[in-house]
Amino acid sequence: MALVRLDVRFEDLDALVALAQDQHVVVSVLDADTIITLGSLHDRLTSPIGVWLELSEDYSAQMAARDVATLSWLVPLDTVVVSSESAESSAQVLEALLTNDEVNFTNGVATLVGAYNRPAPPAPIAVWRWDGAVLRHGDEVLRGVSSASREPGDATTYR
Repeated sequence: MALVRLDVRFEDLDALVALAQDQHVVVSVLDADTIITLGSLHDRLTSPIGVWLELSEDYSAQMAARDVATLSWLVPLDTVVVSSESAESSAQVLEALLTNDEVNFTNGVATLVGAYNRPAPPAPIAVWRWDGAVLRHGDEVLRGVSSASREPGDATTYR
């Protein structure tokens, strides 16, 4: 399996849309909010796409889960990569909150009691975590193998 991260600028969204029709990419928008920007393309993105999210104290896993669930109803979202100092714990929070179930959960980044994040995404979303060295999803591990500049932005391929 391969995963391609694409860092784009807002001015290059037309090229992103064209590329996303031919190749699955996980997108990070460098100069605008990634979720809002991809949501604004709801009538143009028709092939599955992923989103790369940088979490912080100001942008928690709980907020990211809300944003991912919302975005999944606007575009065909199938992948999210969580990048943070606590990527594994943050990814666990996202996975728990991307269901219709009541969430009662405690780990290093969150304590959730009776939490809901409804409606759940219309299709399953693979939640990957980036620890600064490798991408992980379950037992699968991907490492960066190449980087290149493309028309819509800088691409990094993980295998």
